[in-house]
Amino acid sequence: MKLTDFDYHLPADRIAQSPLQQRDASRLLVINRTTGTFHHTVFSQIGEYLPNNALLVLNDTKVIPARLIGNKVGTGGKIELLLIREKEPDTWEVLAKPRRNLQIGTQVGFGNSVLKAEVLAKPDDGHCIVRFDYDANDGFSAILAKIGMMPLPPYIRRPPTAEDKVRYQSVYATAEGAIAAPTAGLHFTQELLEELKNTGIEIATLTLHVGPGTFQPVKVENIQMHKMHAEYIHLTEAEANRIRSAREAGSKIVAIGTTVVRSLETTGMTGTVRPYSGYSDLFIYPGHQFNVVDALVTNFHLPKSTLLMLVSAFAQQDLIQKAYQEALQHNYRFYSYGDAMLIL
Repeated sequence: MKLTDFDYHLPADRIAQSPLQQRDASRLLVINRTTGTFHHTVFSQIGEYLPNNALLVLNDTKVIPARLIGNKVGTGGKIELLLIREKEPDTWEVLAKPRRNLQIGTQVGFGNSVLKAEVLAKPDDGHCIVRFDYDANDGFSAILAKIGMMPLPPYIRRPPTAEDKVRYQSVYATAEGAIAAPTAGLHFTQELLEELKNTGIEIATLTLHVGPGTFQPVKVENIQMHKMHAEYIHLTEAEANRIRSAREAGSKIVAIGTTVVRSLETTGMTGTVRPYSGYSDLFIYPGHQFNVVDALVTNFHLPKSTLLMLVSAFAQQDLIQKAYQEALQHNYRFYSYGDAMLIL
């Protein structure tokens, strides 16, 4: 399978730069895989199209203000860090820009030096390992909340604002650790979730901390040679039992986002969903045999991206290509702050 098979042209003005005022006012393209037909509606009406016996599975990861901009101690040179994951207390794997200006032992100060980072290592993967130093009375999370910025995707060409700290986050986000939002969940309001539950739809949650792999470009023409960046998944025994019981009762499992698909297909690789706590580098592309997921809510993804490949695996590549052209013809908004599709 070739990378160019997953390309399409998207005018720059279709990339949503800001969220709509109301989360569930976004548009929704409903795709029926059996009939190959499309229906246009708004997200607040999603309940009319979900199976009556649906179990929605949400990713409750919470985006941290992982973008830090500071200056090298001594020279004052500007350095930007993007936190990826904590390897041990106060020691983080980061993306640094410009990385070439950092040497082992270099120190960087942030927020008038209330936070300092020392470079410990520069692995061959292009990342850096840094150790943070700060007043223990302040706490790392509290400092991040004050001086860190939301790590908006690179295609949002504006600085992050205070609004992004709320809107680039689902209303059910609780487990801190992501550096990108699972964007399918951004369309839900608490009221809509309650409305769905009142109609008999069940809800389960899991955690996948979205990492830089979400935006990692595929650089090989043969997509099967691409290596996914591993991301942390946590599915409790109680929620695994809930999902397993729902499947045994004949309920349809509706994944809210591609992160949930990867989580469920990882934890249910044997055909039975099990509790899980660990990393997964599962790469889903056309030809994948789905074991758990019956329906999917997702946004519109970048050309040549692993997310587009996953959706193409779920709904057949030609149908997704037609759906994207349908969305373009009807002026849908694309990417993180854009509109959504429901694939049945």
